[in-house]
Amino acid sequence: MRTTDELSGITKLGSNGTKYPTNYAPEMLETFVNKHPERDYFVKFNCPEFTSLCPMTGQPDFATITISYVPDVRMVESKSLKLYLFSFRNHGDFHEDCVNIILSDLIKLMDPKYIEVWGKFTPRGGISIDPYANYGKPGTPWEEVARRRLYEHDMYPEKVDNR
Repeated sequence: MRTTDELSGITKLGSNGTKYPTNYAPEMLETFVNKHPERDYFVKFNCPEFTSLCPMTGQPDFATITISYVPDVRMVESKSLKLYLFSFRNHGDFHEDCVNIILSDLIKLMDPKYIEVWGKFTPRGGISIDPYANYGKPGTPWEEVARRRLYEHDMYPEKVDNR
């Protein structure tokens, strides 16, 4: 059974009156207490319906955003994450910027041991862009994990069949 302290600050989950933000809204993000901070484990979110706008043309860009993290004390609540990612729908930024903004917002929110964000954007003009960014908490073994995963990232890329 969850205690009130563990769930304090969660307002979107279970709400029937969900309001979808129309502009970039990091304030949508909420956290809850990790009940297993002594154990290192990954939490992975696959978000296949991410949409943002090209800052030059205003045309929509579509992507699958994958977020993997090793929590410390706080964890991101999934409905708030969904609403936050939805808030990019009218946000104009390059693919690389969107991935780095998401990473920065989640680091600020949770202070995880480790986190990575990977955007797999559908092709536009015959080119797909797949930005990847990660972070390991300084002074911990996760700092070296982040460095190594970045150095070795995409050494063996997946087969892409026109997405």
